[in-house]
Amino acid sequence: MTHTLVAFHAHPDDEALLTSGTMARAAAEGHRVVLVVATDGDLGLASDAYAADGRLGARRLDELRTSAAALGVARVVHLGYADSGMGPELFPDPPGRVRFISAPVDEAAARLADVLREEQAAVLLSYDRHGGYGHRDHVRVHEVGARAAELAATPRVLQATVPRDLLVRAIDLAAKVYRFPPDFDRDGFTRAYSARAEITHRITVRRYAAAKRASMRAHASQASAQDGADRTLAAFVRIPRPLYDLVFGREWFIDPARPPGLRVSRDIFEGL
Repeated sequence: MTHTLVAFHAHPDDEALLTSGTMARAAAEGHRVVLVVATDGDLGLASDAYAADGRLGARRLDELRTSAAALGVARVVHLGYADSGMGPELFPDPPGRVRFISAPVDEAAARLADVLREEQAAVLLSYDRHGGYGHRDHVRVHEVGARAAELAATPRVLQATVPRDLLVRAIDLAAKVYRFPPDFDRDGFTRAYSARAEITHRITVRRYAAAKRASMRAHASQASAQDGADRTLAAFVRIPRPLYDLVFGREWFIDPARPPGLRVSRDIFEGL
């Protein structure tokens, strides 16, 4: 039996990091995959080659479509919100748009719920309660995703995350063959994402590592920087392929509706 999977993310490139393997696997197995982003990511860091003319958001949506094609995604939706940025300052809303963090949760959830109903989604992917590493728009994805699934009566919500201990070990392993940028905060990851005990789904995606790598490569703007320094995404795609497959060969989710203590599932559609 086939199902529809909707993956909800804050910005173009977010899908590449946490859920692209699961999306590629679902598509390869015959399921319909829909990718929804809240914003166009127009406040993302990028070099002047991508951002100087003020069209970074449009370029990032183009990159998103390239990533989606690599993953076998059937439909891409932009909810129309503006990027809230990740610095301490929240900029005013741009003309004619609202920053995602400023939008009422119910209003944003209603937009996403329309997609969930239209697609008759069986599974919605969102983020854990920490918003992964804590970006304000990622936390809002968690809140909006939960409410939208409630409004649309979506059978299952899976919150994308990473076990903290494994994440730090993977970073340390990658650091043996690649020097991360000076501003890379390893210790910040020890406080992000989720504890291993919270994980309910561990999905093996090593067979889809090539698609995941292509998804990352699609976001060229986010591998660039104003000062020419390397970015984390650029570092990831330079990891040698066998090590890349090992580091990115699994993805993890939390089903908030599942009772604690059950075995970890290896299939996001199990039981549907």
